[in-house]
Amino acid sequence: MQYVCLVYAEDDAFKALGPAGQKTLDADSLAYDRELERLGHLVLAHALHSERESKVVRRRQKKTLVIDGPFTETKEQLVGFIVVEANGMDEAVAIAGDIPMAGIGTIVVRETLEFA
Repeated sequence: MQYVCLVYAEDDAFKALGPAGQKTLDADSLAYDRELERLGHLVLAHALHSERESKVVRRRQKKTLVIDGPFTETKEQLVGFIVVEANGMDEAVAIAGDIPMAGIGTIVVRETLEFA
């Protein structure tokens, strides 16, 4: 089964780390991705640019609307995601718990849908 680990964090959490802390977090995150890959769990992992640089696209009644971000009312924003192979939600949660960003942010684990 595949699970998406959605990584949320506040911009201020990154700033609080300072340049050295950010560099360490980046290195730890890449190392964890490589470990998941070695163990056969990693499907895909990406960090995302700030929500301020994104767009929302909506189509209503054949009309397309494009809106500049940010869009959420929360301090945390989606900053990345990891898609993993796991034998169930418990294993996916254990994998998510070791994601380095869990130390400063929030990880939401969701099982992917498979359409027949």
